[in-house]
Amino acid sequence: MPSIAGIFSLNREPLEGAGEDVAGMLEYMRHRGPDNVALRTLPDRTGALGAGEVNLTEAQTCCTSLSRPPFVVFDGELFNDRVQGQHDVELFLDFYRRHGSDCFSMLDGSYTCAVFDEGEVILARDQVGARPLFYGVEHGLLAFTSEMKGLIDHIRFDVNELPPGHFYSTREGLKRFDPFVPTVDKPETLEEAASMVRQALIEAVEKRISGVQGIALSGGIDSSLIAAIASQYNPDLHLFTGTIDSAPGPDLENAILMAEFLGLEHNLHIYRITDSDITDIIPRAVWHLESFDEDCISGIISNYYVSRMAKDYTDVVMVGEGADELFGGYRMVLKNPAVRDDAHREQLLQKLLDISYNTALRRLDRAWMANSVVYRAPFLDARVVALAQKIPMEWKIYGERQIEKFVLREAVRDLLPEKIANREKLRFAMGVGTDDVMDRLVSQMIDPEEIRSRPASAYGMPFSTFKELLYYDEFLKLFPPAYEKQTVRWDPFK
Repeated sequence: MPSIAGIFSLNREPLEGAGEDVAGMLEYMRHRGPDNVALRTLPDRTGALGAGEVNLTEAQTCCTSLSRPPFVVFDGELFNDRVQGQHDVELFLDFYRRHGSDCFSMLDGSYTCAVFDEGEVILARDQVGARPLFYGVEHGLLAFTSEMKGLIDHIRFDVNELPPGHFYSTREGLKRFDPFVPTVDKPETLEEAASMVRQALIEAVEKRISGVQGIALSGGIDSSLIAAIASQYNPDLHLFTGTIDSAPGPDLENAILMAEFLGLEHNLHIYRITDSDITDIIPRAVWHLESFDEDCISGIISNYYVSRMAKDYTDVVMVGEGADELFGGYRMVLKNPAVRDDAHREQLLQKLLDISYNTALRRLDRAWMANSVVYRAPFLDARVVALAQKIPMEWKIYGERQIEKFVLREAVRDLLPEKIANREKLRFAMGVGTDDVMDRLVSQMIDPEEIRSRPASAYGMPFSTFKELLYYDEFLKLFPPAYEKQTVRWDPFK
């Protein structure tokens, strides 16, 4: 999971120092790929591209093809069938040479990539969008990077995040492509749906288990079931969790319970986040997250410290991200009185899934890659996503008690302690214990009443609470003002 970057002259004029420019862009994102950097200046000197890598094996990670055209930088993992020994970039090139830009509809995996081919630049991102990609065009130059901060020296106003399921071409502009969707039968009964979900998750974990030595374990149902499945392939997994030292939330006791249930309590690592940890990390959290949405900021803090701890043990972990959007887990969907019926819930969950690439998944990606730890998310497997979208809402949010993620609970109940299998969903920051502590600490750093005189950002985004005033001020210290347009609300009711 590297950083990728590039620059290209749209008028095909030679660019002096293009290689140095790309090296500088990658340096802003060194945390994403600190082990080695690969660079290539185009033969006609009209641009350059490169990548910084995290090596997950003793051999150098392969994320580039820069020896001959088409030149490719690739951040991702593919699960299509391949010849033995073929790595992801070679597999991608095989698809691209045979199908051109139509290949993006055929790729099963999580990826962003850039292709420089006969004077054309193509940027692409898979249909879920866990891995980021930003680009912009100014002064006759196209520039792109994995994180927005890599564009600071070249793009000040026209910054864009490539939407999932799209490619951008210097010849064709921005275009949507048909997503890769595996053939999945529609379940006829709740019992059949639960069985299919279980099998799909087992296969998704199995596909991603190679090299995994750790699980990000919150103690909720999602990460717990990933840990339960993964431990069947690697019985000596490390489990990583975090809690607020001054106000531990319920996540900690459930993480301990799950570790004991798996017989892995000796491999459970707990980061206890202090008040000073929180106040110290706010500027860095904004820098890595590239957003001032308060829910995303609260969410990244524990992830950041847990990933920093995990780096001492492994370079790759599995996470439980994605289950809430797919299986009906958000309290904001369940509890808000504005939610009218199942059809409305479907719309809200789809919206949460559609924006997850710059809310939940952005928080996930930036926190773990801030410490050069690669994450794998089995819930985002194409088959799991396709299956979830064929399951009716009444099986996800079930019965008179409106039990969220019911079909998922039924699928894996025997793999979990009863307390966790029946646990009500909490927002991550609530489960860890961050929310109340953040209110108290931030109120010591900025006057809560200041929101009355500053209710919105320069580009008109209303501040949700006084905390966002502080986060926004930090944002403006770090990024050009126009970059604030890339901040998106996680909570659809704010």
